[in-house]
Amino acid sequence: MSVKKILAIIGLSMFGILLLIAVFTSWYTVDESEQAVIVTFGVANETIVEPGLHFKMPWPIQKAEILSKETYSLQFGYNQNEDGEIVAFDKETKMITGDENIVLTDLVVQWKITDPKKYLFNAENPQDVLHDATSASIRSIIGSSLIDDALTSGKAEIEAETRDLLASLMDKYDFGITVLAVKLQDVELPNEEVRAAFTNVTDARETMNTKINEARKYENQKRNEALGEKAAINSRAEGQKVARVEQALGDVALFDKLYAEYETNPEVTRQRIVMETLETVLPNAKLYIMNDEGGTMTYLPLNETQTIVPPAAEEGGGN
Repeated sequence: MSVKKILAIIGLSMFGILLLIAVFTSWYTVDESEQAVIVTFGVANETIVEPGLHFKMPWPIQKAEILSKETYSLQFGYNQNEDGEIVAFDKETKMITGDENIVLTDLVVQWKITDPKKYLFNAENPQDVLHDATSASIRSIIGSSLIDDALTSGKAEIEAETRDLLASLMDKYDFGITVLAVKLQDVELPNEEVRAAFTNVTDARETMNTKINEARKYENQKRNEALGEKAAINSRAEGQKVARVEQALGDVALFDKLYAEYETNPEVTRQRIVMETLETVLPNAKLYIMNDEGGTMTYLPLNETQTIVPPAAEEGGGN
């Protein structure tokens, strides 16, 4: 076989190989949960998000980088192996709170790729950067929080603040990642002895709060009773005030009436007032009233059971 034929066979073989490469590398498929970036000689051109079969220039001219559109989960402080066992990294999760206590904190960060071009070319390893940013964010928030907040009721606030800080770091780094949520998995003290001591402190604080609430309840009860009694006293006093004012007004009206009668008949009115005063002062006494001339003085009712009329012939008077 001549050299020309050998070269021709080699040429045809190379051409066939290149043709096969061109055929098999010119088509790619994008699923509904995926997105693709077309890279031409190392430069990102367009992003394909529509699912289906797509055409591109053959390799090595162009290649398609397929990325998922689904939500990823970054596990910080622990990992789950193939057997389903949880492996904790205490050194990574050990942090100091704002009141100088040590806690172990692990969490999950949910994130997704929102800009495939930046994700591929703005960072060499975006997930490592995200992990380091997560560590910086949670340590910053835990470092400004009290241990009580980290272990009990402040977890939701810590999660929100960590997510906001981490999201701002991702915007600053600008490599196409968006942080969706941060969820604390475990926040605990480093050993059993410290945990037991903290539990005792927590129980004592709960007991204190219970006693304070009971004292406030008793205080409110007594205050309400005192306010009710005060209102009753004020009401009675107001009633007595009105009654005395009305009585005084009646006495003034009676005095005015007596004074008018006194101006008309001074002597008769004077005697009447004397008799009424005696009747009031001595209600059970037997009184005998006679005039000096022996005449009859009629006054009713001075004594309802007995009225003695002095004899007309008798002179002088006595009782």
